[in-house]
Amino acid sequence: VRDTLSSLIFGSVAAHISPAHMFGSSLRSMMMTRRAAMVRRYMSAKPSVKPACPDFSSGPCKKRPGWTPAVLASAPTGRSHRSKLGKAKLSQAIEETRRLLGIPEDYKIGIVPASDTGAIEMAMWSMLGQRPVDVLHWESFGKGWFGDVKNQLKLTEVDEFTAPYGELPDLNQVNTKSNDVIFTYNGTTSGVRLPNTDWIPDTREGLTFNDATSAVFAMDIDWSKVDVTTYSWQKVLGGEGAHGMLVLSPRAVERLESWVPEGRPLPKIFRLTKGGKLIDGIFKGATINTPSMVCVEDYLDSLKWVDSVGGLKGLIDRSQSNLKVLEKFVEKNDWASFLAKDPSIRSSTSVCLQFDLEADKVKKLISILEEEQVAYDIGSYRDAPPGLRIWCGATVDTEDVEKLVPWLEWAYDEVA
Repeated sequence: VRDTLSSLIFGSVAAHISPAHMFGSSLRSMMMTRRAAMVRRYMSAKPSVKPACPDFSSGPCKKRPGWTPAVLASAPTGRSHRSKLGKAKLSQAIEETRRLLGIPEDYKIGIVPASDTGAIEMAMWSMLGQRPVDVLHWESFGKGWFGDVKNQLKLTEVDEFTAPYGELPDLNQVNTKSNDVIFTYNGTTSGVRLPNTDWIPDTREGLTFNDATSAVFAMDIDWSKVDVTTYSWQKVLGGEGAHGMLVLSPRAVERLESWVPEGRPLPKIFRLTKGGKLIDGIFKGATINTPSMVCVEDYLDSLKWVDSVGGLKGLIDRSQSNLKVLEKFVEKNDWASFLAKDPSIRSSTSVCLQFDLEADKVKKLISILEEEQVAYDIGSYRDAPPGLRIWCGATVDTEDVEKLVPWLEWAYDEVA
């Protein structure tokens, strides 16, 4: 049947091309590609089984398996976050985070405003400027931090280390010994992650600023290598937006207490010290501003779920399992590829794919999958090359990624 269809389709294509144009390798290649696509379209049936949950957004991300609004019933709504109950909930969120992530006891953990963006900006505005800064970026958010350092903080001793989407800059060129260094552990918009932090020396003089919003709870982080780490609840744990987490090493605390940026105004929500001392209450649940206790309750529920799937290792395994499904998919289909070609730097959370389609056809494919209620919000980030960005964090069930794959193949054939 396949050979018969191939013959018929090849003939139909050739019939529309004049003899004068029946020469040249490019034309033959075009005809073969067109024929292959048409054969697949005739041979492939529309899948009948859909993912149980079509939520593959890279932020806010899918809620944990089994989540319902009922988990929020014990939230202390209508109560002050500074009440005994409110403080206990916030303190529990901090200490459970420490336990599950294996954060050292002498590191400070605080809940801060404005998601990961608020946390990293708070750290940069409070601590940068004492020494030269190296900024690494290979996707849009890291590029934004570089822009803020140069154009908003207006620091002059700044070196930029960058790479195209899908790649990493040369980490060996970074002055990790004496400069402050800012990087994004996992590029949510490029699908590129750091392979490790071995390039950061233990004897460094500067601080390392680690934007790890889509890495925390999905990748192993060597806490001895990072002085400032930020993330948000809405990524790997599928929590709610607007709240950030700030993790400080003793070296970062020392910087805060021993150096003040001259002439730099700091709004209240950025202030981490008072009278030259760290505001320790921030790191014990006395937040700078009013948090949503409903969101806190949701985060606590997520942390309980982490224990149920085997802790941090269980989360990493779940995310890696999801990535492996898409690696098999790419290996099977020569029209699909990863934006990150090197497997050692390929993200297991924000998985970025490219298809050999024009940008308008990629958009059509994404639209088809959304209309079919198979996959929501999987288009690449607006600054990234055209393609797909499929969230494969731990809250996504591997079975749903497996059920998505036939739909990707079918939708490709529909638009190719």
